[in-house]
Amino acid sequence: MSLGIKKEDTVHVLTGKYKGKQGRVLSVDKTAGRILIEKINIIKKHMKPNKTYAQGGIIEKEAPIQLSNVMLVCPKCNKPSKIAATVIDGGKKHRSCKKCKEVID
Repeated sequence: MSLGIKKEDTVHVLTGKYKGKQGRVLSVDKTAGRILIEKINIIKKHMKPNKTYAQGGIIEKEAPIQLSNVMLVCPKCNKPSKIAATVIDGGKKHRSCKKCKEVID
């Protein structure tokens, strides 16, 4: 999945508790097929005191969701759309929006 969703992309959540919300991608785990989105799928975790959390207690953090449950938002038309692979200049592949036909990167 070399042309899928990448870090710093904006994605639209298709299913689950956060359906219809958009967020920025923080990280992508291609082997597990999971994605971490900013302010989406917030969980509460009980933490012991350590160096990073001196007091410990209950913290809120993002949990990963399945990659198939999100769709890339095109930066040109601001709509969620499928990604197409287009070949431009000497055989290099680029991602493009299937709705507006614009090259994403």
